[in-house]
Amino acid sequence: MFSTWREMSPRTRREAMEGYISIAPWLIGFLLFTLIPVLASVYYSFTQWSVTRPAEWIGFDNYTRMFTRDPLFWQALKVTFYYVLLSLPLKIIFGLGLALLLNLKIRGMNFYRTIFYIPAVISGVAVSLMWMWLLHPDTGVINALLAQIGIQGPAWFWDPQWALPSVALMNVWAVGGSAVIYLAGLQNIPPHLYEAAKIDGANMWRRFWRITLPLLTPILFFLLIVEMIDSFKVFTQAFVITKGGPLKATYFYLYYFYEEAFQNFNMGYASALAIILMLIILAATVVMNYLSKHWVYYESEQEKS
Repeated sequence: MFSTWREMSPRTRREAMEGYISIAPWLIGFLLFTLIPVLASVYYSFTQWSVTRPAEWIGFDNYTRMFTRDPLFWQALKVTFYYVLLSLPLKIIFGLGLALLLNLKIRGMNFYRTIFYIPAVISGVAVSLMWMWLLHPDTGVINALLAQIGIQGPAWFWDPQWALPSVALMNVWAVGGSAVIYLAGLQNIPPHLYEAAKIDGANMWRRFWRITLPLLTPILFFLLIVEMIDSFKVFTQAFVITKGGPLKATYFYLYYFYEEAFQNFNMGYASALAIILMLIILAATVVMNYLSKHWVYYESEQEKS
């Protein structure tokens, strides 16, 4: 490397230094706020550390406890997996549906796009408090509207059977962020493909299944990964609204991590929980990436072949 650096011309060295300086803020941030904390978590996951006392090396005891003696770990994992399976399809389907509506050529569409995007940038705490008021079983607006048409509304967050679906439905409200990404993909589809399909007699649904959906699969795959990771990291709703209840119905994995780390101050065990979650997300991402080659259509690859 140093011999190569000496062989560079002064201009090439200057350009290289400018490049290194440009990436230095990102590199420093990555080292300080990502790589070092991850490596520290790996180390502390093999220790018993309660912040007030020095870390004591205990090997795999945290992981042994987690998988063999901790029912709360399995409860949190079950609730989180159920939430991912429930919320992920809703986010993907409603996000795509909203993008299709926002892609229509009607007057004032920029205003509607802005309105639907706003929920994606509002604070999670504020959103949770708003939905807590909307879905209150006695004074909530939603149940009041249902009562007007003769329907007895459920207790929502306060009912063990409805608490988790309520959180999933609440998050659908913020699909405007993913809808904007879908919208960019929709506007990138060549119009001549739709024109040729119309000439061939393809109706609206056939154009959607044969043109729109295949060309959107790269974006669909990207959002599937992003939304999956986001679903695994659900925390704010449980912290603000349900406190993991009722009857542990919303006892999400990150909420359990929060209790162990910042209430029980069992940082070693909390680090082990964080590592397991990271491995679960990594495994799910690898599996989805492997399966993507069977359904994701990349136009550039098709042109090369």
